[in-house]
Amino acid sequence: NTEYLGFLVDTNNALIKNSPIRLKDFRLAVNYGFDRAKIAMYLKNNTVIPAYGGFIPAGLPSYDTSQVHGYRYNPVLARQYLAKAGFPGGKGLPPVTLYSTEEYADISNYIANQLQQIGITANVNIQQIGMLRELAAKSQAPFFRADWMADYPDGESFLACFYGKNPAPPNYSRFSNPLFDRLYEKGLTENNDSVRYTLYHRMDSIIIANAPVVPIYYAESVFFIHPWVKGLTNNAMELLDLKRVSIVGKE
Repeated sequence: NTEYLGFLVDTNNALIKNSPIRLKDFRLAVNYGFDRAKIAMYLKNNTVIPAYGGFIPAGLPSYDTSQVHGYRYNPVLARQYLAKAGFPGGKGLPPVTLYSTEEYADISNYIANQLQQIGITANVNIQQIGMLRELAAKSQAPFFRADWMADYPDGESFLACFYGKNPAPPNYSRFSNPLFDRLYEKGLTENNDSVRYTLYHRMDSIIIANAPVVPIYYAESVFFIHPWVKGLTNNAMELLDLKRVSIVGKE
């Protein structure tokens, strides 16, 4: 699954009309403004993969960082985008509220602290998980922490979060892009994996270019297996498959 921060990008929403969140350059500044590697190392004990690709996570066959170039920590570039958005050094920039949950308070506060260093004030607002989901579903949380887990092992399950005709869930950001929608619809009827993955890469690149979300990290599975258990493997859906498992050498 992909852990991320989401932006509400529906400019018809009264909460967004005068918010810096409506500005793509502001959203790009946020994406470049914090260190994903340190989150993975210090807050997640290296049990996750920093999200340097797109929204489709590592572990799926269509994940390819050579085709989808995500965000890496670059405070210089972040400040440039912030200035381009009209807020050089954060001057004139109103605070934004980052809605999160207690479980992810440490990550949210870490990101907020790093954003402060480039001139963005993000106030973390802790909510119960059910309330946060309700706020996001009702488009009442302009900036929020979320995660998405696939229903099936294909990138389409993640790209559905940005299809303009989808409600929330899964399209919590209310993202709408005509080219993305055309590619998404084409991908639904494409049976050739290679061609479909190329479409996925193009769609994921559109997401990166428009920044309706802030990918943080991709979750990993950790197994502790006795040495006499053979043939137990992992898969993208984290399903326990015992068909090829055997017990060897245990008395």
